Amino acid sequence: MFTDSHCHLDFPELQADLPAVLDAMRAAGVTRALCIGTTLERFDAVHRLALQGADGSPRLWATVGVHPDHEHDEAPTVERLLELAARPRVVGIGETGLDYYRLEGRTVADMEWQRERFRVHIRAARRANLPLVIHTRAAADDTLAILREEGGLGSAGGDSLPPARGVFHCFTESAEVARAALDLGFLISFSGIVTFKNAASLREVARLVPLDCTLIETDSPYLAPVPHRGKVNTPAYVPLVAAQLAQLHGTTPEEVGRITSENFTRLFDRVKDEAAAAA
Repeated sequence: MFTDSHCHLDFPELQADLPAVLDAMRAAGVTRALCIGTTLERFDAVHRLALQGADGSPRLWATVGVHPDHEHDEAPTVERLLELAARPRVVGIGETGLDYYRLEGRTVADMEWQRERFRVHIRAARRANLPLVIHTRAAADDTLAILREEGGLGSAGGDSLPPARGVFHCFTESAEVARAALDLGFLISFSGIVTFKNAASLREVARLVPLDCTLIETDSPYLAPVPHRGKVNTPAYVPLVAAQLAQLHGTTPEEVGRITSENFTRLFDRVKDEAAAAA
């Protein structure tokens, strides 16, 4: 069993032929996938996918959030995120975080709107007791600092809310950042990037991250793994990510699939709760 912990089935590249995408997932042994919200405007489309996948194979769930690149879309509030997170089959908050990769003439100081939105997502996640799906690119120091400030972690605690938890998705940062995220109790998710020829340093990071702290994902329709690089990515390719991690850890793709699926259920614990309620 493989679980794609981060995909975008609502994006046009996959939505246009969704039955074939789901058939390919089944054929590849990918039994579960998490459909990630990137804007509030498109949340209903993401949520419909999760509802459609409630009883089928593969089974689908959703998150709600606003990607840091979506500056001009509806801004999140804690109340709005909590309202949408209360819907059935919504199991996480995000995709959220910081992205300073394309400043387009602005400075890091100008990105305060991103930092404030990230704080809003963290506050909502703690109030809902849901995991965060974190995107960070060229912004790791600020991402970690804000998590420490807002997350109720260590000395930053003191309120009665549960501490922040979640996953750093599509990880491409250094070993130092990975260790810091793990120290905060977060999981690390690797995508098809780990298979790229020029990703030797990332493979070393992946070797260092324990499998019981790891998730796998496609981030489809983007970042198709080798040998499909440059093509439209689909959740059916997530076993190729597992195969690369298996090689790095000296085990089998099936074992990586089993462990990362267990990690997914442990982190996104509403998945487990829904399964128990349906039993």
